Amino acid sequence: MHQTIEPAILYFGTPVVLVSTLNEDGSPNLAPMSSAWWLGWRAVLGFGASSKTPQNMIRTRECVLNLPSADQVAAVNRLARLTGSNPVPDGKLRKGYRHEADKFGAAGLSTAPSDTVSPPRAAECPVQLEARVDALAHHIGQTESRAQARQNMHMISGSAYGVRHATHPTNNSAKIFMNALTRRRRKPGLSVFRAEDEMVMQ
Repeated sequence: MHQTIEPAILYFGTPVVLVSTLNEDGSPNLAPMSSAWWLGWRAVLGFGASSKTPQNMIRTRECVLNLPSADQVAAVNRLARLTGSNPVPDGKLRKGYRHEADKFGAAGLSTAPSDTVSPPRAAECPVQLEARVDALAHHIGQTESRAQARQNMHMISGSAYGVRHATHPTNNSAKIFMNALTRRRRKPGLSVFRAEDEMVMQ
C-alpha cells in the first residue's frame, strides 16, 4: 500500500563523481558529489551554492569529472567533510566540515595533466571526463515547506571534450556502458562504481 509523503529532498542516489577544478590561486580542488546524470556527451550536475566546486566551475567554466571505483571508496570518504572554501561556510561548519587546501593529498590521489582543460585529472580514477560548462541555472531555491532549512542550489550543464578510460580500446567510436552497478555507500545516497566488470566497451 502506498502513502503520500513529503521528503526533505527528492534524491535517490547516483554514483559518486570526484570533480576537479581550479581555485583562484591556480591550485587544484577535488570534491565528491553524487547529483549527476548523463545524456550523450553532456553531464548535468547539482551542487549546493555555498560549495567551492561550483564557484570554481562558474568562474573558469572548466572541470574534470573523475569516476572512482569501489577500490577508491576510502579516498572518497577522506574528502567527505573537507571543503576548499576558506572561511568554511556556516552551514558546513555546523555539519563538521573543515578547510583543506590540498584535497588531492588528503584523499591520497595524484594529479595528472588534462589535454583539453586546465584542471588536472585524478590519475587513479578509471574514468576521467574533461568538461566545459555549457549552461548554468543559479540559485534554485527550496521553499521552507519542502525542506527544514532553505538551501540554494546550482544546476550546471557541461559537455565532455576528452574521455579517458584505464583500459580503453583503440576505437574512437567506443561507448562506455555501466552494467550491474553495485553501490558501496559511505552514507545514504552515495555510491561508487565497482571496478571489476561494469565498464563494458563497445
